[in-house]
Amino acid sequence: MTLAIGVDVGGTKVAAGVVGEDGRIIAKLKRSTPAASPARTEQAIADAVTELLASRQVAGHQVTAIGLGAAGFVDSARATMLFAPNLAWRDEPLKQRVEERLGREVVVENDANASAWAEARFGAARGYRDVMLVALGTGIGAAILIGGELYRGRWGMAGEPGHIRVVPDGRLCGCGNRGCWEQYCSGNALVAEAREFARRTPEGAIRLLQLGGGVPEGISGPVITGAATEGDPAALRCFQIVGGWLGQGLADLAAILDPACFVIGGGVSEAGDLLLDPARAAFERALTGRGYRPLAEIKVAQLGQDAGIVGAADLARVSSQAGPVQTTAPQTTAPQTTAPSSPSSGPPGPGSFIRSTSMANPVTNAATAQNAAIPDTDQPAAVETTR
Repeated sequence: MTLAIGVDVGGTKVAAGVVGEDGRIIAKLKRSTPAASPARTEQAIADAVTELLASRQVAGHQVTAIGLGAAGFVDSARATMLFAPNLAWRDEPLKQRVEERLGREVVVENDANASAWAEARFGAARGYRDVMLVALGTGIGAAILIGGELYRGRWGMAGEPGHIRVVPDGRLCGCGNRGCWEQYCSGNALVAEAREFARRTPEGAIRLLQLGGGVPEGISGPVITGAATEGDPAALRCFQIVGGWLGQGLADLAAILDPACFVIGGGVSEAGDLLLDPARAAFERALTGRGYRPLAEIKVAQLGQDAGIVGAADLARVSSQAGPVQTTAPQTTAPQTTAPSSPSSGPPGPGSFIRSTSMANPVTNAATAQNAAIPDTDQPAAVETTR
């Protein structure tokens, strides 16, 4: 059996795994990401791969490829990290640096692209050729498949809708701009919304405060999900707000890309219908041409936190079979990779028929609506973003 190793590099952790040809992980480990130091981050990646190569699960098998899914802008040659909003990578030759440490070839890919590839090959988007993955973690990651191929853009930077500005002069984002979508629709946004509500109306957030240790700062994503599962109105309201922003954003993306399927991943997606029910409702309200066009499926990712590992490994395996990636000529792009198992069209389902809906505004709260309408008004402080 031939194996590949995938590494998912985020702002807080490096997760690596040995992956079989069927997408199953047979060995996995995690390390903390020393995000402030490119050299230490690269060493953490190399150490994780080295440990896996020496593991008993790999003994007797050939590891044919190593893939890195990294949070940030990866150049079109899939070699250099041009920019990472929440890591110290700035024009960092990641491929070269890790290969020097390992003495083996690696393939570098954006982490959301790797996750989308995994979902298309082995998960929720299997059978679709036009897909957009939106990963809601501490920020927003995204990736696009068109006709079964990853769309990276001319310079490798496509798939960053989290940094589309949706509120003029809104909350400060880690990218340096204000009012980015991920500041209103992400794990950090969910937590910021709940904490702000608890500070402003503590009598209405009794359960959230109880689960959070009595202080707004103790309210976390799992606390909000737990309270919402119990039926707590304040927690459900937070999901309504964030889900509303999600649905509106998906409708805007549908107007541009018209995918057959949206896959919602990331930690926030673990809330399931608590998030997706208001998102689907807002999507239908905001969709251009609603009532006269098919609705895209909105599905929860199936592979969870393993998607980045599986996708990075599988992309590296496919790239090694297709030949080396061009890394020298600046006017060329990396070869496109096509999902081999995707049929020509997505399967029929609930999103394949037309529904008639009425116009409505996206779900929001009074403070957000007021601040959005008055650009000079201070926005509620958001938690520092890390994608």
